[in-house]
Amino acid sequence: MTPIHLGAVDLAVAALLVLMSAAASMALRLRIHRQVLWAAGRMVVQLLLVGLVLRFVFRAGSPLVTVGVVLLMIGAAAREVAVRPARRLQRGANYRIGAIAVGASSIATVLLALLTAIRPTPWSDPRYVIPLMGIVLGSVLNSASLSLDSVFSGVASERAAIEARLALGATMREATADLVRGSIRRGLIPLINQMSAAGIITLPGIMTGQLLAGMDPMEAVKYQIMLLFLLTGAGAMAAAAAAFGAIRAVTDDRQRLRLDRFVAR
Repeated sequence: MTPIHLGAVDLAVAALLVLMSAAASMALRLRIHRQVLWAAGRMVVQLLLVGLVLRFVFRAGSPLVTVGVVLLMIGAAAREVAVRPARRLQRGANYRIGAIAVGASSIATVLLALLTAIRPTPWSDPRYVIPLMGIVLGSVLNSASLSLDSVFSGVASERAAIEARLALGATMREATADLVRGSIRRGLIPLINQMSAAGIITLPGIMTGQLLAGMDPMEAVKYQIMLLFLLTGAGAMAAAAAAFGAIRAVTDDRQRLRLDRFVAR
């Protein structure tokens, strides 16, 4: 099967749907037409730039260039994890937690996939490393940010209960165990929903792309199963790392809550 190449006219036809959405917003006075048009324009520019960069990176095939792109992607994802929670810690601690959670989970997962399941030659081939890292980072970002936000919100709302447990002799780990478990669970819910819906309710984006590119359906299914397993493992690691990192950041060695470390609103 020969891949179908899209032209400018094909994209313009699809863009009509965006224009229709903006027109509907104006007609119904939803006041989101500017956001819709801005988001669409920004998306086009961003993806075109990414396409140009990836074309260069793929042609270069340099491990150093690949590592540089991967580190840039991890840094951008860590920043997103840091800024999404409603509460912020002083001295950039949000960024530190995000970098550790995102970096460790994504690198470990991608290396596992490259060295065991996919095994490209060479293993650092950017055509495999960068797309796989992008897929994993999208999942890890959501899991880590949800878990981090849940811990920060929880220690503030449950402060009295946590300090009561501490006063009764519980350690900080025991006093915050329910909060940590709940935060990790919250970070994993989107992944569980994604796995539950795959194949029955939705065809995941990666599988859809492979089918459109002409891959055999069963081969596309195998890749999608592997990716969902990888995403779930990476998400679990990221959610746990973010939750434990957040608890450590808002406590001290004397088993006290340190909510004064939050940036004042």
